[in-house]
Amino acid sequence: MLDWKFVENNLDEVKTRLSGRGFSFDFAPLVRLFERRRELIAQAESLERQRNEGSREAAEMKRRGDEGGFAALSARMKEVSEKVKTLNAERADTESRIRGEMLGIPNLPHGSVPPGAGESENIEVSQWGEKPEFGFAPLRHDEIGAALGVLDLERAAKITGSRFSLYLGAGALLERALANFMLDVHTRENGYTETLPPFAANTASLTGTGNLPKFEEDLFKLKDTDYYLIPTAEVPVTNIHRDEVIPAADLPLKYAAYTPCFRKEAGSYGKDTKGIIRQHQFNKVELVKFARPEESYAELDSLLKDACGILERLGIHHRVVTLCAGDMGFSAAKTFDIEVWLPGEGAYREISSCSNFEDFQARRAQIRFKDGKKTAFAHTLNGSGLAIGRTVVAILENFQREDGSVEVPGALVPYMGGVESIGGVG
Repeated sequence: MLDWKFVENNLDEVKTRLSGRGFSFDFAPLVRLFERRRELIAQAESLERQRNEGSREAAEMKRRGDEGGFAALSARMKEVSEKVKTLNAERADTESRIRGEMLGIPNLPHGSVPPGAGESENIEVSQWGEKPEFGFAPLRHDEIGAALGVLDLERAAKITGSRFSLYLGAGALLERALANFMLDVHTRENGYTETLPPFAANTASLTGTGNLPKFEEDLFKLKDTDYYLIPTAEVPVTNIHRDEVIPAADLPLKYAAYTPCFRKEAGSYGKDTKGIIRQHQFNKVELVKFARPEESYAELDSLLKDACGILERLGIHHRVVTLCAGDMGFSAAKTFDIEVWLPGEGAYREISSCSNFEDFQARRAQIRFKDGKKTAFAHTLNGSGLAIGRTVVAILENFQREDGSVEVPGALVPYMGGVESIGGVG
């Protein structure tokens, strides 16, 4: 959530910066609420002055023994106190309504975010490795997985429905190997603390990260509860420190979590219907950071490096793009996407988004830090390190062989129990 006092005092700037995101919002109700709050404060302060003056006058009357004047003035001051109480109650209600309006406004883009309306205007900033070359027409991952008997989408659809996956044999082992490999690298080498959070979160947690109230249609709600299945580990891990004050000496805090993720994918019908690119349930290793404001963009760079490092160890060609203002998520101030090359599809596909939310989530979730006597909102960051299903896709397509087998990247062989090839010798 934005600082609503900043919005009140800099409304034109806010409108201009949000227009770069293609965001349309009727600020008129919010402006009226701001005006009403100022009126209520002015009225209450005027009455408070009257009450303070009346208290001094009443004390003087009592000293003089003016019992009649004292009683009359006391009755008037009681009326004034009731009016102050009424005004303060309306002020609290007005501020609650301001907060409700503010929950629907996205974060302001950082000054370095390029303008643009959508994906085509994102800017490539780097590439790593080379696209693999094949002496045959490369297949898509779903074709490879079906031929090897390690991925069965038809039976998954029978069990549940479309956009669910069933891994078998070496496919299931590959998914598990990737999770262990990623967690080991991030915790043993990159300094993250491993967490295993709940896979369901309440309304307060999802509001804190910006998923609610705006994106409820994307969430799976558990009937007769206040629980939702998590769309990403970002939600429970960020809320570890909701309503807390973190000692400044503890920052930055770095967490890694491996969880399933559940998304309705509302509004994406017809997109990525083949294979496992866009699923209702998938697994992911998520990286979450809490940082001082002045250090958060350096932490974003290191978060991006940590996520890219997984792909480098696996030997998978990828690129990094800066998202333009119109393509960023609701809560982000700046986002880098990591995209892997998929030979079977002949295109780059996102495998991780690394974002700095600045104090947007922290303000919603009341995550603060204390440095001496100063208390301020922390900056929160997160990124996939990585989306495991999409990493499986990248391995199947980039390491496929003409005989239909798939080479296991060397870094994963120890995690695969020495298996060097899926469907081949080894």
